[in-house]
Amino acid sequence: MKKLLNTLFVTTEGASLRKDGENIVAELDGAERARVPLHMLGSVMVFGAIFMSPPLIQALAAGGITLVLLDRAGRFQARVEGPVSGNVLLRRAQYRASEAPDEIVRSFVLAKIANQRSVLQRALRDHADGAPPEQCARIAAAVDRLGFILRRVAHLNEGVEALRGAEGEAAQTYFAVFDHLIRAADPEIRFRGRSRRPPLDPVNALLSFLYTLLTHDCRSAAEGVGLDPAVGFLHRDRPGRPSLALDLMEELRPVLADRLALSLLNRRQLRARDFEIRDGGAVLLTDDGRKTVLTAWTERKKEERRHPFLEETAPLGLVPHLQAQLLARHLRGDLDAYPPWFWK
Repeated sequence: MKKLLNTLFVTTEGASLRKDGENIVAELDGAERARVPLHMLGSVMVFGAIFMSPPLIQALAAGGITLVLLDRAGRFQARVEGPVSGNVLLRRAQYRASEAPDEIVRSFVLAKIANQRSVLQRALRDHADGAPPEQCARIAAAVDRLGFILRRVAHLNEGVEALRGAEGEAAQTYFAVFDHLIRAADPEIRFRGRSRRPPLDPVNALLSFLYTLLTHDCRSAAEGVGLDPAVGFLHRDRPGRPSLALDLMEELRPVLADRLALSLLNRRQLRARDFEIRDGGAVLLTDDGRKTVLTAWTERKKEERRHPFLEETAPLGLVPHLQAQLLARHLRGDLDAYPPWFWK
């Protein structure tokens, strides 16, 4: 159980929450583990099988404290709110901001490029000794190019399309050297450029699967704070497309998804046998391969990192929810700008 941004996150399955006076009490195996005053909370998020006493649910509703229910994988299930809610005002602010989203888009793009650059820099530090010099030179050149694009994005005043163009150029630069980060033993596991719908090689199949998992988490995060997941800023609105979830995902996927994919391949937790080629050339994970990825994904989300804006440690699995809350605070006017998440 962790309190961040006036939100209580309860992630330990089997825990129980009850009301004691004007406090929430968390218990596990019959022993009290934490106690938080109700007046300090704006919302409570519970993941998976967590017992909540009826008096506590009633107290949350009466106090205007939102209760968000998610399954053990972090997928949104429901919100429980009292009769007074500010969601309509928040969504109106979101819709207004989507008409002139330049600064929010700038934050997303800056964080995504900076995190892509950090992934490449980490690879140079960790594996420079064993990699061919020409590969290291190409990665170093990509790092320099991403640094140049970062500086350009910070001063661009040409609108959202220019920011989208810079994001696309950075992605092309990043993925042009992504294969040099892969040290898998199987010759079939190579990256030949980004391909989707369908993925055409094992690396793309793995990335697409991880991006899908991260998109679900980001959509749950947006819905959990009352934002409309279909109305984004960087991604254009399309019917059936969770544009805001895709926005929130951009700054996180180099670290949460790309780094995990590299770890699974380079540590040989996934091999060529964990992928299958379908008719038409599509490459997909096998059932055993998906189980391996889901286990690693769950463990990855438990790892803790220091949040650069909050200056507190938090599990990586909570970062989408924290960023959604920070975005909501910016839209409400509580923060002058949206503070993106930078990996260090």
